[in-house]
Amino acid sequence: MQDGRSAEQTRWRDVGAAGWVAVVDDALKEKLEAASDACEISVFWHAKRTPAQVLRSAADAADALGLEEWDMYAEKGAVARIEAEVAELLGKPAAAFFPSGIMAQQAALRVWCDRTGSKRVAIPDLSHLLKHEDDGPRRLHGFEFDHLTTGPVTATADDLRSLSPGLGAALIELPLRDGGCLLPSWDDLTALSEAAHELGVPLHADGARIWESQPYWDKPLAEIAGLVDSMYVSFYKGLEALAGAALAGPEDVVDEARTWRRRMGGTLFHLTPYAVTALSGLKERLPRMGEYAAWARSLAAELTERGLRANPDPPHTNTFLVYADGDPDAIAERKLAFMEREKVEPCGGWRKAPVPGMVVTEIAAHDAALAHDPAQVATWIAEIVLG
Repeated sequence: MQDGRSAEQTRWRDVGAAGWVAVVDDALKEKLEAASDACEISVFWHAKRTPAQVLRSAADAADALGLEEWDMYAEKGAVARIEAEVAELLGKPAAAFFPSGIMAQQAALRVWCDRTGSKRVAIPDLSHLLKHEDDGPRRLHGFEFDHLTTGPVTATADDLRSLSPGLGAALIELPLRDGGCLLPSWDDLTALSEAAHELGVPLHADGARIWESQPYWDKPLAEIAGLVDSMYVSFYKGLEALAGAALAGPEDVVDEARTWRRRMGGTLFHLTPYAVTALSGLKERLPRMGEYAAWARSLAAELTERGLRANPDPPHTNTFLVYADGDPDAIAERKLAFMEREKVEPCGGWRKAPVPGMVVTEIAAHDAALAHDPAQVATWIAEIVLG
């Protein structure tokens, strides 16, 4: 059962930046999807592009980057270049390209746990590994998870010290996406790093959105990554690559992770298309992360003025949660009418919040958002949510 309805009545779908949204009634779901496809403007996530447009852009990027050879099983070419760029950006000795972040992180934790001789991993209970990977980390690698934090809070040194000895590794998520993209203060992050080193616990960072997080601390990426032993970064989220991730850390750790990449089927014959679009994203979008975050803060302030609630307030990154009093079904109907009338999709779907009578959605500002006045977008959202 979901929200008191049968499994047949409720369908869950992944709507990217908007998170997991329950769309009740198949007919309404189809209408919403059709209206979304017909919209000329989508404010959040990335601008809509056809496969042909994306592939043409990738070809142009390959020319602009002067790439003349393919990678072969993740060696040479664009893959070697993106690995070198990430290692330099993060100030790490080495980096390895992976087709997915799930694979990269499981490989990293497996290497650290094999080295320490313990399968116990300290991890936030809201971590992607626990919430969105179908129990894969435990089933595939035998990890045993201790909750470093519970709920929408960031980890501290005291949280790590409170766990019993014998940890194989600790993982922090920067930012904690399911908590509203929360980030710790610089002092708290530094203290946590010092505690991990003092305890002899390898500290790994889920940096899927580290590019978007950097403006919050206003520190160089290498200084941020210097607080952890290894870090995974994603290329398809804020950087808008086709797919792909990288794991950065000590050279011997990264070399072992490459072995796990082969074991898990990730060393594909060609990874060049993913690496090319990752390189393009680093060049074109990484410099704009501060703009995305500033726009998100402006929108959050406008939404607050209209009676909605942002979390965190102000947002730590370009992504945050919005809460309001309301009913998901009624909001879905109003959103459908708005999109059909205006040909604009001003927000993602809304789901029931943990607090009865409230709804929540996730907002992520990228290039598409910057084309709009935050005050206008806030007015559109308030019209749909508050009626």
